[in-house]
Order: sequence, then structure tokens, then C-alpha cells
Amino acid sequence: MGLLLVCNGGFMLIATLVSYLYEDGITFQLFLAALVTIITGSLLMVTTRDHVKEIKKREGYIVVTFGWIFMSLSGMFPYLFTKTIPSFTNAFFETMSGYTTTGATILEKIEGLPEGILFWRSMTHWIGGMGIIVLAIAILPLLGIGGMQLFAAEAPGPSADKLHPRITDTAKRLWLIYVGYTIAETILLQIAGMSFFDAINHAMCTLSTGGFSTKDASIAHWNDTPIIQYIIIFFMFLAGTNFVLSYFAFKGKIQKVLRDEEFRFYLIFTLLFTIIVTAIIHTQVNVEPSAYHPMVWGEAESGFRHSLFQVVAVITTTGFVTADFTSWTTFLTIFFFGLMFLGGSAGSTSGGVKVVRHLLMIKNGFLEFKRMLHPRAIIPVRYNNKSVSEQIVYNILGFFILYMLLFIIGALVLGFVGLDFESAIGGAASSLGNVGPALGSLNPLENYNNIPAFGKWWCAFLMLLGRLELFTVLILITPFFWRNR
Repeated sequence: MGLLLVCNGGFMLIATLVSYLYEDGITFQLFLAALVTIITGSLLMVTTRDHVKEIKKREGYIVVTFGWIFMSLSGMFPYLFTKTIPSFTNAFFETMSGYTTTGATILEKIEGLPEGILFWRSMTHWIGGMGIIVLAIAILPLLGIGGMQLFAAEAPGPSADKLHPRITDTAKRLWLIYVGYTIAETILLQIAGMSFFDAINHAMCTLSTGGFSTKDASIAHWNDTPIIQYIIIFFMFLAGTNFVLSYFAFKGKIQKVLRDEEFRFYLIFTLLFTIIVTAIIHTQVNVEPSAYHPMVWGEAESGFRHSLFQVVAVITTTGFVTADFTSWTTFLTIFFFGLMFLGGSAGSTSGGVKVVRHLLMIKNGFLEFKRMLHPRAIIPVRYNNKSVSEQIVYNILGFFILYMLLFIIGALVLGFVGLDFESAIGGAASSLGNVGPALGSLNPLENYNNIPAFGKWWCAFLMLLGRLELFTVLILITPFFWRNR
């Protein structure tokens, strides 16, 4: 915990430097926030330096969950010290939304914020995108602590692809790809016409599949610059792809990428859903040009671009906005609501259920017909031409049932605190899936500021559950987890 806080304070110092360079008037407050965080973390490290440096699976779950909470609590300091978000509840919501890469915000006027705060918002996305714990895995061995248990708790998906036998080297390679993509997108966005500040902020929020923007209108601010939106679409798609596949691609193993079932279906789903949305936009949607609809929708390129952008943004749970998809047609509103449950690839920075889980559930469902006809036959689910163990299939089915149950409970709670039906189900799905924009009063043109305080804490809890894929957090509230071994 102490190490994580020290790292978090170090990132705050970077935001402090940005504040100083742009002379936004909050440099001292940001420095103070960083100093408090670093001192707190250092004290924790010093007071526990003599403890046994051994992390098993149980400790891994505790460190991941509470580490995320500690990071969010300390991540509030820049907002509270600068008084840009004076409310404790609002500051925690904004910070948890940042670290979990949800992108839901309570801020109503973003463009008037100091550059240091805007940069810090984007950096919370960037830190959380690849996982706070994965970052620490590269450092923990220096303290004599192994990181395998933390990696398992941080990424409890159905597959555990590794680039290198040693978990520390895996973390370093993943971060190298992550940083490389961020730099590449920053350069391309700047060439396309963004300022350097906007470019680096949006690059951090894209690769983390977060969704915070430096503009009130999000990416719709650049609706008259299609190349910027196409660049962001490309990197959103990359961020929603398993980062292990990126490593293979850089190693020249393109065939391994193309043969990956999850990647193929991820690509097919994206193209198919874009075609459906584009067709409906051109045949049924008739809206006047405005800040979010500045072009004639009958134009093929414009309709295709907005369709592709919103499909990729929702599937990858990035949550950037070029148009209000809830204003198109009722069918498309329901369609995008359904996409909130899809998610990107396992091993990516996206949230949601993940494509591979849907794929394996569908395969298992079809195989049940065969099993009914041949009850004595052993018919395993196959993925990438390999048999999938029953344990993994049961885990995925359990995950999905739990996910849907939590969605229903989440919507009920939001309805109880006063949200209408559309806003309640949209807010629950968006928070649990780490999407950002939702439906009703939480549509892409609105924010979460008007939700009651308890509703904001509940949404923050759903964000944490979704980011850590349910089991990591929920296992801590089970009685047998705390029993003697």
C-alpha cells in the first residue's frame, strides 16, 4: 500500500510540473497533494519494513482491492486541495471513475479547469488502464516481494497469456507497449491538428479506454476534423485488443494474431455492428446540424464515421462521444445499451464482460444440444483449437450470472435513490461495465452530478467491481475467505 501511494505521489509531481509550465495558478496545491501522498506512503513502508515479504493468493486479493481504494482516496487530494471539486463525495466519484477507466464525470464545465487538474484526470485513467498493480509488479521484486499472486488477482480473466516466464518481465513488456502506443497516438493527434496538451491527454484516455476529455463536447469538439476521430478510433480498437497480441504482432507473428478466435470475433462484431448502425442512420435518423451533429447525416462518410466511432467507443468501454446515440432511434438506444455488456478482449484495458467470455458461453450453449442427443459423449468446448477445461467454463458461467445479478441490483438501488427507469438501468450497466455515458438523464450529453450522494457512492462501488472483474472484490466479503487456513 505504501509503495502504491509513493508511486501515486510521483505521478502527482508530473501533474505539478504541467501546472508549473502552464502557469495555471495551482502548482503549490498540487505539490502539497503529492507531498502528503508520498509522505503517507513512505511512513507505511517504513513502519512495515520488517514484516514477512510473502504474498499468497489471499493477500493478493486484499492488496489489489484495498490498493485500488487507497489509490482513489489519495487521488482525490489534487481535487480537494485545489478546490476544483470541493465535495468529498464528488471528488471520490471522479477519482474512482478515473482509476477504473469508466470516464463518468460529475464536472459540468471542463474547459475552464486548470491544466494541471485536466492532466491529473487523464493520468488517473492512464495509471488505472493497465492496472496499478501491474505497474507495481515491476517494482515489488526490488523489495523481495513476488508479483505472481498480484497479477492473478488483477487479471482474473479466462486466459493467462504471458509474454515471458517471469511475471516482472511480462509487466515491463506490457508497459513498454502501453507507453509506446501512448506516444504514437500523441504524435499523430498533434500532426492531425490537436494542441500538444490536448493530444497527450486524449492519448492517455484512449489507450486506457477511459473517456475523460479536455473539452466539454468530448471528441465532438473535433467533428469538423475527421482524421482526428479516425486516429482515436484506431487506438481505441487497439486498446480493446489483448495486449499480448500486440506483442506478437511486433515480433512479426501476424498469423498468431489472425488465428486468435477472440480477435477475429472482436473485429467481426465491430464491423457488423457498425454496418447495422450506419444503415439505420442513413435510413431513419433525421437530425438538424448542431454541436453534436454538425454534418449532414446523409453523407456516407459522416454517417459511417460517427457509427464506427460510437460502436468502438462503447464496445471498448472508452466512452468518448462524437454524437448522442440516445437521440438517434429507440432501436439504436437499446442496441448501444446491449453493447455496454459486450466489452473488448481479455488482456486489454477495456471493461465489460469481454468477447472471449461471450464466445465460450455461446459455444457451450450450442454444445448442450449435442450433449442432449449424445448424453454419454464427452464433448469439450474448444477455443483456439484447444479444449477448455470445465472449470473455466463454470467460472465464466458463474461470472456472467453474477454480473447480470449485480446489474439488476445496481439498477434497483439507483431506482431507489430517485433515478428514472432508463437512467437507472443505463447508469448500472455503464458503471459496472466501466463505459461512462449511459441512458436517460445520464446520456452522452449529460453528467452524473445530479445523482444523489448515495447513488454516486454506489456507482463508484460498481465501477470498482467491474474494473476488478467481480470476484476479486466480492471474495473479500465471503466468510470462508477470513477463516483460518
